[in-house]
Amino acid sequence: MLAVLVHNLSPFAFEFSPGFGIRWYGIAYATGFLLGYALLRELAKRGRIGLTALQVGDLMAYLIAGVVIGGRVGHVVFYEPSMLISFHADLPWWGLLDIHKGGMSSHGGIIGCAVGALIFARRAQLPILVVTDCTAFGAPLGLCLGRLANWVNAELWGKPLPESMQASPPWWAVKYPGEVFEPTFAVERLASLQSLVPPSEPIQDAVYRAAMLHRNDVLTKLEPLLTAYYPSNFIQAFTDGPLLFIVMALVWIRPRMPGMISGVFLIAYGASRMISEQFRAADLGVFAIGSLTLPMLLSVAMIALGITLCVWSSRRAGERLGGVC
Repeated sequence: MLAVLVHNLSPFAFEFSPGFGIRWYGIAYATGFLLGYALLRELAKRGRIGLTALQVGDLMAYLIAGVVIGGRVGHVVFYEPSMLISFHADLPWWGLLDIHKGGMSSHGGIIGCAVGALIFARRAQLPILVVTDCTAFGAPLGLCLGRLANWVNAELWGKPLPESMQASPPWWAVKYPGEVFEPTFAVERLASLQSLVPPSEPIQDAVYRAAMLHRNDVLTKLEPLLTAYYPSNFIQAFTDGPLLFIVMALVWIRPRMPGMISGVFLIAYGASRMISEQFRAADLGVFAIGSLTLPMLLSVAMIALGITLCVWSSRRAGERLGGVC
């Protein structure tokens, strides 16, 4: 029985051939959009969001495009700008389009959502802040599932637990078999597993594959050799999802001026990211100012924008948005 949570999940829900299939990551995003659509459609039926049920469906199309484009562009611009000038002879020719390399940025996805909401509001001749409030209110559902998808993909590891906790880590700690490929992991530590895996291939590859196949004999011996990390994916799934939604729902109970929900989202999400980033390993080679990583700096900007929007909205007069009944 393993003392901690060891990641040995496949990124594929259905793998039709090696490297090709339906990934949990895509299912998570699709589910997030469906849940957001269902929530906003129900509120639209009750006349609480200033959109019709039909308009909610149209809005979701813009938001899907915004998340996909903004998330990818945001990742490249914020974390791997070299991809912008990376071109090669094979499809899809441009590093920006190499979606199997790197990932998506949540901050970029939020920016993309905002742009999509603005374009939709203009074309549908709806108040911009009404549309952004609707977008913000449905966002935590997708953000939560996106973080859980990061866990399935073994992405965005947490920081290592203090050395004093490594010998006997708590049950909530996370260990990654993929650590065997890290430059800091000494191959000699795997010598005790050599007899359990084929000798014809590098021991890192053999041990990792055995772990992914859920071989308990390998996992039992491998687990003590791995570093225990904070469960940053689960922490951020909670702060970006249920916690953020509860905060916004409490604000939503009473009708508010358009723009208030958007402002609260920016403040609450930015603040929760500032907290949860304390448990996440910083991206190597990415811009930072002292201990403030790039995600933290982006979150500070979100908080400042959110405060400005809330103050401005609270001073306006007009028809209010939201309410429970």
